[in-house]
Amino acid sequence: MDEIDLYLRKSIIVREGTEALTFRTQEERGREWARQNNYTVRKVWKDNLSAWTDVKRPDFERALTALRRKEVPALWVYALDRFDRKGAGSVVQILDSGARLICDYERLDSANPRDRERIISDAERAKAVSDLTSHRVRDTKQGQRRRGEWIGAAPYGLRKDKRGKLHHAKGWDVVVRILTDASDGISPRRIGRGLTLDGVRSPKGGDWSASTIRRIIYNPVYEGFQVVALSRKYTWPVAYRDERGERVKVFADGVDPAPPELVAKARRVHAGHQRGALGSRVGRATHLLTDLLRCAGCGARMPTSGRSYVCDAHAMGKLCPAPASAMRVRIEEYVYQRWVSAVSAADINSGDPLMVAVAERWAALTAPEETEEVYEALGAVKAAETALERLANDRANGIYDGAMGKHFPRLVAEAEETLTEARARYEALSGQAVDLTMFDDAVLLEEAWEAADLPLRRDLIRVAIDKITVTQAARRGAPFDGDTRCDIEWATPETE
Repeated sequence: MDEIDLYLRKSIIVREGTEALTFRTQEERGREWARQNNYTVRKVWKDNLSAWTDVKRPDFERALTALRRKEVPALWVYALDRFDRKGAGSVVQILDSGARLICDYERLDSANPRDRERIISDAERAKAVSDLTSHRVRDTKQGQRRRGEWIGAAPYGLRKDKRGKLHHAKGWDVVVRILTDASDGISPRRIGRGLTLDGVRSPKGGDWSASTIRRIIYNPVYEGFQVVALSRKYTWPVAYRDERGERVKVFADGVDPAPPELVAKARRVHAGHQRGALGSRVGRATHLLTDLLRCAGCGARMPTSGRSYVCDAHAMGKLCPAPASAMRVRIEEYVYQRWVSAVSAADINSGDPLMVAVAERWAALTAPEETEEVYEALGAVKAAETALERLANDRANGIYDGAMGKHFPRLVAEAEETLTEARARYEALSGQAVDLTMFDDAVLLEEAWEAADLPLRRDLIRVAIDKITVTQAARRGAPFDGDTRCDIEWATPETE
């Protein structure tokens, strides 16, 4: 008995209500045809995707490949428009290969020479109908965007009225919470975990993921603007621009979007352009070097276990090719001595990068409010520089080759203006005096260390050190040799 494949497709774009278009009904019809014509169904291919434009349909391509390789001699589809809407080209390649194509609804069979012309002409007709429909849909959506009417279901935390305008809804307070937490430096993963633990359901009704949090942070709709996807490869939607290049408001009159300064800070902090107020530490550490040490064997952290810092991965039973461990008292003393030597030797007056970093971090500890203004201004500069670079990269990747391309010069001008303003504000706020006297003298530095409690000692170490990578000892029980086993990564200025 000959074999045949079934190809089933339905569009996720249009809500198709007729039973004849469901996967189950299509498959039942296909299997009945195979039974009546003495075929055995070898494989059922399914795509829940549109048949048009550049949509990639994995099972459709696999079904065609199977025909070309003659793995199966025939392919059944419910209807020709279920198969493809790209014209005669996609069916001619099958017909010319000698494979059999059955279109059940039209009662067409390529094994019948009279049906070949009908299959080709119907394929072209399906393409023409699809082209006209697509044109009408695009024009309709373009008009809605220009009028500030939201297209499709309302985003999380919002609802849509009859005019297509957006209002606050259940979940809006969650959106504000997400933006506030992100601006404080809390990671998307931690934000999502906190929402889930508090019993808040995600937009899909389940647990929150980091990707969902990030999409809310970067979605321009929460700033009150209409959005558009530049391309399928572009990660986030961007603010839609009308013919004049202006962003279009989509919130109803009297409905306030999320505060612009909150949104901007949340994005800067998430992108790493600015420090958050709460995101740098979690919990209370009880040892000097906790969170600074990394195992050279696998990169894992080295928390304490007993009297030693140990590779966390190895301690948890995971594979580490060279698990490191070090006696706490030995490595802490070694790091302290290196810290005193390096910091006191750094020249305050010559702009030594280490001392610049120490000054920035010490100012953040001793004058947090003033320093936060500087960091916020610096974060704005970095965000503006990144935005300008992203525009250039997007243009090079062809993202602005379409309708949005005419707005590219204006977008660049706006980005350059934002960068100029951010740099001016940073220059006005930077250059504040910081008392670094104790860091310039080893004796004063040692005295300050002796007088400090553990939290302050941890802060002092971290104004100059970012990370310490520890290698495994040469042999078990070998004396600790810090110079051989410790690679210290010294702090660098935020302004670099």
